[in-house]
Amino acid sequence: QVQLVESGGGLVQPGGSLRLSCAASGFTFSNYAMSWYRQAPGKERESVASITSGGSTTSYADSVKGRFTISRDNAKNTVYLQMNSLKPEDTAVYYCCARNPFTMQPRYWGQGTQVTVSS
Repeated sequence: QVQLVESGGGLVQPGGSLRLSCAASGFTFSNYAMSWYRQAPGKERESVASITSGGSTTSYADSVKGRFTISRDNAKNTVYLQMNSLKPEDTAVYYCCARNPFTMQPRYWGQGTQVTVSS
């Protein structure tokens, strides 16, 4: 069955860094664009970063541009989110998502990993 398993979340001080990983199985990972979303308490889920199936093109929300980097390793069926210069407003549950190759709509979701930025 399809699985997306996030890891790497935790508690970090402002200005610190974290690297999230999302291990995929049960589908042809290299055919899917991947995205990271986040949802803070009381807020809607928002897209943070996306990467094309081959990894050649990335895009970012304005709020994280220059601080976060999305990457993928298709040999390992894994997508990453390197988060630097973290701010308290980055606190949220982070989800990885596989997008339908034809519609680009979110198709598969992970269970999420908590990121808390606090001193």
